[in-house]
Amino acid sequence: MTDNTQILSSNALVSDGTNQEQWDAILQAFLTSLDVKEKTRQTYCWALTQYFEWIRLTRRNLSSLTHADILSFKTDLLRRMLSPLTVRSYLCATRQFYSWAENNRLYPNIARSVKPPRGKKGFKKHHLSEDEVLAMLSYLKEKSLRDYAMVNLIVRTGLRTIEVVRADIGDIKHKKGRRILYVWGKGQDSKENFVMLSEAVWQPLRAYLKERGETTKGSPLFATDGKGHRGERMSARGVQYVCKNAMRAIGLDSHEYSPHSLRHTTAVMLLKNGADWKDVQRVLRHSSPVTTQIYTESIEEELRLQRCPESILDNAF
Repeated sequence: MTDNTQILSSNALVSDGTNQEQWDAILQAFLTSLDVKEKTRQTYCWALTQYFEWIRLTRRNLSSLTHADILSFKTDLLRRMLSPLTVRSYLCATRQFYSWAENNRLYPNIARSVKPPRGKKGFKKHHLSEDEVLAMLSYLKEKSLRDYAMVNLIVRTGLRTIEVVRADIGDIKHKKGRRILYVWGKGQDSKENFVMLSEAVWQPLRAYLKERGETTKGSPLFATDGKGHRGERMSARGVQYVCKNAMRAIGLDSHEYSPHSLRHTTAVMLLKNGADWKDVQRVLRHSSPVTTQIYTESIEEELRLQRCPESILDNAF
């Protein structure tokens, strides 16, 4: 038994849930028990901090809460106009906490049957059309070899922002005569997957790397070019800024367009040009085909707009 669990097992701790030090001890013990990445641990910490703060503000007692209180917490989150995704993350953390608390004989699992709010299925972000992709790449080609090579790579391979940031020059290799880029993917601990570097991807990359000059295999694939930081690895925010700025430059300045729209565009363009959902799954490196099949909704929506059956009635009467 860990020191944290010993503290939590004391009668003094579970008798009064309004004590801030006790809440901190409970939270710390729960977070320590999680076998997750640090970023996930931080997400749980934030969500449960909000939950404990809600208990304090509503003058509830942690030791005497019931299922009805969890439902009240859910209602309050929705009343604050938080997105369904945010509310789901809060409730997920709360359910995990109570499952752990029950296993440690601290509190009954009062959150077991609480259902998350339903969100709209599909993507809220738009994808770019062929003309918009060409306009964006044309703009970048005149502006910056680095930005052109990077965005061209993203839209043709579907790389995530974090995957672009993690890429090194040494990750470019040949496999059975084909040029590839090894990828350190989301949720992975190493660079196990890869994307193909076609000539349309490689030539802009090659021109950019030639312009950069001397590098090593451990050098970041895309480096900063600002004064005082030249040659350092680009940050996720830096990559996102380049992508968003390029979209703004061609008139795509609404919140529906984000850096993820480029990955979305990769999937849609593959489907529109003859690839099936299994091809898209391989390119985007989805572990589940269910995730990939969501992209077909964008195709269906586009066809609905282009071939609207309502127009048939225009000549009917």
